[in-house]
Amino acid sequence: MLYLDNAATTPVRREALEAMIPYLTTEFGNPSSHHTFGERAAAALADARGTVARILGMRSSDVVFTSGGTEANNLAVKGITIAAHLSRHAGSARHIITTPIEHESILESVDYLRRVHGFTVTELPVDAVGRVDPGDLETALRDETALVTLGYANNEIGTIQDVPALAAIARARRVPIHVDAVQAAGWLDLSATTLGVDAISIAGHKVGAPPGTGALAVRGRVPLEPLLHGGGQERGRRSGTESVAGAVALATALALADAERAEASARVAGFRDVFVAKVLDAIPAARLTGDLVHRLPGTASFTFAGTSGEAVLLELERRGIVSSSGSACAAGSDEPSHVLLAIGIPGEVAQTSVRFTFSARIGTTDGAADARTLGEAVAASVAAVQSAA
Repeated sequence: MLYLDNAATTPVRREALEAMIPYLTTEFGNPSSHHTFGERAAAALADARGTVARILGMRSSDVVFTSGGTEANNLAVKGITIAAHLSRHAGSARHIITTPIEHESILESVDYLRRVHGFTVTELPVDAVGRVDPGDLETALRDETALVTLGYANNEIGTIQDVPALAAIARARRVPIHVDAVQAAGWLDLSATTLGVDAISIAGHKVGAPPGTGALAVRGRVPLEPLLHGGGQERGRRSGTESVAGAVALATALALADAERAEASARVAGFRDVFVAKVLDAIPAARLTGDLVHRLPGTASFTFAGTSGEAVLLELERRGIVSSSGSACAAGSDEPSHVLLAIGIPGEVAQTSVRFTFSARIGTTDGAADARTLGEAVAASVAAVQSAA
């Protein structure tokens, strides 16, 4: 079975599993405890924090370990905006800027602040490939803007935003900017210094660490109101006994992915381009969604008008290929993708979408031939669905 749903989750890397095993067995101390077991756990946690901080271009003290990308995004959106609102004179910071194509963990967090706390929200428009015009951000910023929050790379169509340009605009107005880098990890430069951002979220299970691991890095100068209150762990920003094993696994997997990133990105992008060309050539109804150039190396997403996306997925699986119809977080929904609707694709066409997301190891043998063979299998699957309709 060929697994092509790596944007949903990746297999756990052997190195990450081996790194975490001691902290699930013999090295079981609580890192807040002041004895030998606790001190060894605290040292491992500090080492993991330093590794993550280095890759994210932050200080170790900026890194907060979380249960994954969803918690990291919730903490960033709610924590930064509420802290800004509390710290501004008379609570004037009550405005958030985002886009309509964000992951649900951002959109739902923003909606919560709107519904419960009375924040106003501006959703920047995106073009037909899912890109934000920096000029629209310039126009949308207000004196009361508390946060700009958006995805570095989209989880459904793979489009990459011009984060440095957007961040420069926000920074000029002294407005914090947060990026959801969950899909970008392992493929793109995550340095907050290079990107110019104030906060960045990642999830371990996208880079070969187990689910339930993640991190949010927030620059120390940016106030952050915690979501979880208690014993004051993570410098008071996320209370609760830390998962040392999870942090170690995240740091190990992230470091390996970052070290392999340049070679893997070039190789996988080449595989993807051959595959995309074959699909578009073989299937007249196929439309590639997302930006042709500014795209994650491992993402190829299509609509196949006149078919059912679910039927195509079933036919592909019958042929030994596992992929998805979009975000795993929207699994089970009969509604068309909000991302595809936002870039102007009609609802009935959006429901024909199929997303192929490749691992960093694909194409290591005869990449071009394998990509063409995969494209032929997709064409055969779509033809089978069309003939059965």
